[in-house]
Amino acid sequence: MSWTRRPFAAAVCVLLLAGSAGCGSGDAPEGGASPAPVGKILEDRDPEGRPYREVGQEGAPGIGIEVQPDAAGGWGVRLSVRNFRFSPAGAAARPVAGRGLARLFVDGRPVARLRAPAYRLDTRLVPRGTHRVTARLYADDGTVWVVDGEPVESTADITASEPGPGTTPDPASRRKARTQGTDIGGRGSPGGAGGAS
Repeated sequence: MSWTRRPFAAAVCVLLLAGSAGCGSGDAPEGGASPAPVGKILEDRDPEGRPYREVGQEGAPGIGIEVQPDAAGGWGVRLSVRNFRFSPAGAAARPVAGRGLARLFVDGRPVARLRAPAYRLDTRLVPRGTHRVTARLYADDGTVWVVDGEPVESTADITASEPGPGTTPDPASRRKARTQGTDIGGRGSPGGAGGAS
């Protein structure tokens, strides 16, 4: 009885070892080739040194931004995206077509990484005067999504003002929003009101 079990157990071990040596991780297609790359890495980089990843116009991600004053004295930022989904925190650092996060900039300074379409911008980040609020799309590996050589981003101009003499300092009198969505990023950006996808 024990003689018949040993060869069978040895045969199972050999099959398991041989099978696992011939199995891939599931990420690479047969023949050892790596998966098709997403877009093309360009030599251009954003102001922080992150490389541009260009994709074609068809099915390219797009973004729009709207910034409005809120009742608490800050600014409500609302993003609208097209052909793009926000990746959850902890997503693998690899590019996936139409996925990633948005980075928010005020006057060119990074202020937030967004994994959702809404954000509250604190008043300390927007002192008195006119400011440019920009949202730019990034892949999960940190590369900038680009269409026609331009980053997929959208910008809104806002103006924060102080109350005049003798006025009540409520949120409405402290500032006024002059939000002008300017789409930057070639034809890959939605025209202001893109639908989420």
